[in-house]
Amino acid sequence: MTRSKTFKKDRRVVKSISQLHEVLGYPEKPVHPLITLIDFNKVQVLESVNDRPTVLGFYCISLKKLDDAAFQYGRKEYDFTEASLLCMAPEQVTIISNVEGQAYPDGWGLYFHPDLIRKTFLNDKIKEYTFFSYDLDESLHLSDKEKQTLYSVVRTIEEEFSLNLDSHSHDLIVSNLEVLLNYCKRFYSRQFITRSHVNKGIVKRFKNILVDYYNSDELIENGMPSVKYCAKKLNLSPNYLGDLLKQETGINAIDHIHSYVIDLAKNRLVSSDDSVAEIAYDLGFGYPQSFSKLFKKKVHVSPKDYRSSN
Repeated sequence: MTRSKTFKKDRRVVKSISQLHEVLGYPEKPVHPLITLIDFNKVQVLESVNDRPTVLGFYCISLKKLDDAAFQYGRKEYDFTEASLLCMAPEQVTIISNVEGQAYPDGWGLYFHPDLIRKTFLNDKIKEYTFFSYDLDESLHLSDKEKQTLYSVVRTIEEEFSLNLDSHSHDLIVSNLEVLLNYCKRFYSRQFITRSHVNKGIVKRFKNILVDYYNSDELIENGMPSVKYCAKKLNLSPNYLGDLLKQETGINAIDHIHSYVIDLAKNRLVSSDDSVAEIAYDLGFGYPQSFSKLFKKKVHVSPKDYRSSN
């Protein structure tokens, strides 16, 4: 099962855990209405959903050993020869398919409905786990020890939701989910570190994108560049780019953009007689007030005061 960018036509929506078991052709009935652990060795995807765009209403944390089987993401294909972890948030479009002539890839998938965490601390905290919005080719590659660590936590979660539920069950399930997500966060941080030599090149390309943008007609047409724009230029997801920059430089993507713009503004303020409004419009701001507010936030003085003091 993979995340995919597709049109709305012919999409199937899967909203419940029991419906998920059905479309996967899973032989076992769910034991909990809001969470399940799927053993991919037992999956037999229904013909009605095979290769069909499907919207899942769940969070998904899945580990697969692909053995050269290609998973499709949009119009690209990526071949993995080792296990990788992919996390998806609800309402993302996926392609569920069996590879012709092959069994479904080895691995497991933990799926949980947003209602499971809705009234818990994890409901607010889960937005901190930005890897739920990473692209397929940004998935986490794990060592054997890391895989064992994650599976141990997953098994603990499964044992808890498979028991006769009591007043402590829900809290324990959610607490262990947090442990699982924190391990994923740790292992992604490790992957950023081990790929640092590659990431440094991405940081340089990101800075060049900003330079090129401010020397192009796109600035006039579209205003200040967004993180989404820069990420697309780098073939990355916005969250992955932000986390990569944070790991490499200590500053996230939007702060990099703002810092670059503020540096340009400082140069204009001390080297020209252009009004603050003119500078704001030239730098891509729709309103001078927005520029002045950002400038004061970053520099701690207004543009006019900065000009008069230099």
